[in-house]
Amino acid sequence: MKRIIIMVLKNILLVPYMWFKLNYYASHVDKYTEEERYHMLRFITRRANWGGRVTIQAYGQENIPKESGFMFYPNHQGLYDVLAIVDACETPFSVVAKKEVGNVPFLKQVFSCMKAYLMDREDIRQSLEVIVNVTKEVKSGRNYLIFAEGTRSRQGNKVQTFKGGSFKAATKARCPIVPVALIDSFKPFDTNTITPVTVQVHFLKPLMYEEYKEMKTTEIAELVKNRIENTIQEYTD
Repeated sequence: MKRIIIMVLKNILLVPYMWFKLNYYASHVDKYTEEERYHMLRFITRRANWGGRVTIQAYGQENIPKESGFMFYPNHQGLYDVLAIVDACETPFSVVAKKEVGNVPFLKQVFSCMKAYLMDREDIRQSLEVIVNVTKEVKSGRNYLIFAEGTRSRQGNKVQTFKGGSFKAATKARCPIVPVALIDSFKPFDTNTITPVTVQVHFLKPLMYEEYKEMKTTEIAELVKNRIENTIQEYTD
């Protein structure tokens, strides 16, 4: 990934210190508050964006619930997606990701700092345990992000099918569901280029429990997907 090399080179004086700090936080997560860990991650992300010539344009930040205990549901374009949302969102959140991502350097440490859950899609029992744990944590006031597509689209700004099962934690927690439309988020890490890139992060109006309580998870998934698709179409035409 050429862009990561540029990110490192342009922050070369800061990299050793921040890499040590990131690893230390990742290994001692309970020593720091969620706010402290998230603040550190945002600083690193923004420095990396500056070095890698990545500009984040955030829209709809007023749609992020003021009270914690909500869930983000973005489209999934690439390895950079979570970092784009971290840059755009001041409110701490954690992530549910597939276990394979836990082996990617840097993302591994980032997810450790976020106390993220890594889901084994081949292990139904483990996946159900993750849903139960996330439900409990959202009820207690933590915020989470889940990629309802399950995997990167690898088709640019085209959105794949949203899986209804991804919304089980939200429906069980009865929490606000915040659709997030990502545009060009695949370009920083999933393309072999170092040209300047602008990534758009659109926080859409949250879907409250009273609005979706009578809906099936497949219906919620389709509604969220459609809202994201409409936003992408609006801003890419």
